Amino acid sequence: MPSRGFIQIHFIPNRNEKHCEHGCPFCLNFIERISRLAHAKLNRMLSFCFVLLFVLVGFIPMTAAGDNAPEKENALITPMMFSEAKLPRDYPAPGPVNEVIVKTYPTHRLARVTGEVGDNSMFMRLFRHIERNDIAMTAPVEMNWSKEPAPDKAGGAESMAFLYRSTEIGSVGVDEKDNRIVVTDTVEMSVVSIGVRGSYDQKTFMRSLHALEAWLEVHPEWTRSGSPRMLAYNSPFVPWFLKYSEVQIPVSFAGKQKP
Repeated sequence: MPSRGFIQIHFIPNRNEKHCEHGCPFCLNFIERISRLAHAKLNRMLSFCFVLLFVLVGFIPMTAAGDNAPEKENALITPMMFSEAKLPRDYPAPGPVNEVIVKTYPTHRLARVTGEVGDNSMFMRLFRHIERNDIAMTAPVEMNWSKEPAPDKAGGAESMAFLYRSTEIGSVGVDEKDNRIVVTDTVEMSVVSIGVRGSYDQKTFMRSLHALEAWLEVHPEWTRSGSPRMLAYNSPFVPWFLKYSEVQIPVSFAGKQKP
């Protein structure tokens, strides 16, 4: 008979619950919890290995962009890279890493958004643009930086553009849903280009730009005719050390070779 003012609690064990040799249900339950944690860690490790294997299997050379690519460009050895999206029609294949070459790009259609340096909304604005207009994603994504960035700004691009698969898709003009996005058709142009591995940031861009400028110094037959750009071929899901891009400067042929 319990004393007045106290509540007596009776522990009724679960018949289905495991007990240790002393009849305690907690020992084996603790061991089971530890075992479940170990299995969870093992599953995470296996998942990581699977993703790593997937990346390595996908680390394959990309083929040429089209039948009309210049013959001398088709003859180049394309870089080992993780291919995630198709090139625009008749677009030249990616160039070799750390080697400066001259490439010619045909007319193509693109949607461009411009913002301040470090504006991280540009990619999502462009993504929503192609999504609501039912336009397939292509690679590369074009990015532009100022050659002399303000020291108080982040290292993001000043403008970004998504390329359409062909000029037959959509129409040129300002996006009715987002007036910061303008769709235009480019003109054919030649560029001096270098293939790059690493993060898509201003540091990578500037290092590659200096290499191109050094090349132009000793090749006076080519003169600069436009602003530099970066062509980024991979998504954020690809590790930084596997990312591939090209940094380019538009050029025109001056016809004067260095004596």
